[in-house]
Amino acid sequence: MESNRITRASRAGFTLFEMIIVVAILGLLVALVAPRLTGNLEKSKITTTKTQIANLSTSIEQFYLEVGRYPSSEEGLTALIERPQSVPEEKWNGPYTEKDVLPRDGWDRPFEYDPPDDENNNRYVIRSLGADGRAGGEKTDADLTNRT
Repeated sequence: MESNRITRASRAGFTLFEMIIVVAILGLLVALVAPRLTGNLEKSKITTTKTQIANLSTSIEQFYLEVGRYPSSEEGLTALIERPQSVPEEKWNGPYTEKDVLPRDGWDRPFEYDPPDDENNNRYVIRSLGADGRAGGEKTDADLTNRT
């Protein structure tokens, strides 16, 4: 009777081999699922960046309608949250962004702004340098602008 109790007690736990199999299965699942989650994370950063660019474009257009010009390169996007000294107080009805701060791209970097000029066909450009933070690139490293 005593030996029967010992045999049952020793069988109640997992063997080392069973534990290794469980860990291997979990490792395979992580290896299969992790790349998909990472891909979705990068896609969400791109979507966020495109949305922020669209919001900034709306803010710049509002600035233009009220002030009569686009922010200069010296003023940059800061003109959307702080009245430039060259703009009369009665014309500036800002801040023009939702939270009185400039949004950042999906990789937590500030946006670049180029005012209208001949090179830009008299259109301003709002730019994010993508995941790598450098001009150019492909896929998630590609630059995102209000013109693409």
